Amino acid sequence: MKGFESWLLTYLLNSLWQIPLLFAAGWVAARALRTFGAATEHRVWVSVLMLQCLLPASSTLPQGWMQTFLSWVRGGRPAGEAHVSVVMGAGTPLGGWPVPAEVLTAIAIAYGATIVYFAARFAWRWKRLAALRREAETVPFGCDTAHWWAQCSRRFAIRDVSLATSTRIFGPVTIGFFRKLVLLPTGMGTDLPEAELHAAIAHEFAHLRRNDFLKNLVYEWLSLAVSYHPILWLTRERITESREMVCDQMAADISGRNEYARSLLSLASMLVHGAPDRTPHAIGILDANAFERRVMKLTEKQNQLRGVHRFAIVFACAALGIGTCASAVALSMHVEAGSAASDTARPHEPLNVSAAEMAKNKVSGPVPKYPEEAKKERIQGTIVLDAIIGKDGRVEELTVASGPKELQQSALDAVRQWKYKPFLLNGDPIEVKTTINVIYSLSHD
Repeated sequence: MKGFESWLLTYLLNSLWQIPLLFAAGWVAARALRTFGAATEHRVWVSVLMLQCLLPASSTLPQGWMQTFLSWVRGGRPAGEAHVSVVMGAGTPLGGWPVPAEVLTAIAIAYGATIVYFAARFAWRWKRLAALRREAETVPFGCDTAHWWAQCSRRFAIRDVSLATSTRIFGPVTIGFFRKLVLLPTGMGTDLPEAELHAAIAHEFAHLRRNDFLKNLVYEWLSLAVSYHPILWLTRERITESREMVCDQMAADISGRNEYARSLLSLASMLVHGAPDRTPHAIGILDANAFERRVMKLTEKQNQLRGVHRFAIVFACAALGIGTCASAVALSMHVEAGSAASDTARPHEPLNVSAAEMAKNKVSGPVPKYPEEAKKERIQGTIVLDAIIGKDGRVEELTVASGPKELQQSALDAVRQWKYKPFLLNGDPIEVKTTINVIYSLSHD
């Protein structure tokens, strides 16, 4: 359990700073690539979301995994100089942070409760969406609307989609990925001018063409582990905004840019008295409130960059992304369960001892040898050993807490031979419990 809690806190600690770092890099890249169109900007933000979900998990992998992976990609180049070092007590190898076990447990419980909350909210929203579908009322098409519906169906190659109305929604939305459904607020089909109704229908067909409902569910599930982070919420907002601009452009291609822009402004007037909460999980034309930018994007001249200028911007953004990811992995922090420096001894239980005190008491013992097979495969990392030192200074119990299995036996064979001066408490020798970190590292060549 202690190993899992250390892994979890390592994940959370790195997600706290890696997610804002990735957002900042994504913001710079999105600004630089705006001239490439809304679709490119949307891809940038989706990529940022994927990295925000996955990169913190890479920080929990065994230390040195990147070098091992690169060596494997290169075909297993011969290992360079090998190093084995030892940190006794509750040490902090390779940037590890010692944290009391009680703190780890409390954080794990709080994080688990947070994830349960967001998962329950997801399920509750899905249930509301199912109720929304059940209560929706189908509506007959007018002549003009039926013609426009058929035209959009052919243009976007979408079949088997229904139209219905609901009193529960504020604006047009799309739901479903097997049984697709476009929902309009009750009365919109008759009260809304024809141009605005056609614009809304075209926009929802664009969502259907892109499978945005399914994509949105995937983003929700992928980001569940880091859904507590406010910066992730900003990333989701950027995805929503850029997605709506992509669908605006797709709908404008069939409606006409100027006509669609006017219709969008008219639909935006629905928000004059304030918009209620979005329909859970549903996708709609009013999802993003950045109507000014959406209209400007529709009416501005498209200046496509070409040649060297285009290549330079793409290259710079790619370099920024790779550099950001590499920095996030290289600077990742690791958490190890720590212990108090001098806990009060209880009957029949060994005393936890600090790193400094254990280092003073070691008398003799061999340095672990780096296994040749592990060197060839460029396997490196830290073997964490839980040890109990007897009253006579010999290692009585030794177990592996964590570390690459290829290196474990080497560490065990060496540490079992170590000898310490008897540890004294009030003048009497006692058993000692400690942690020993054996660090295996290879030079870069």
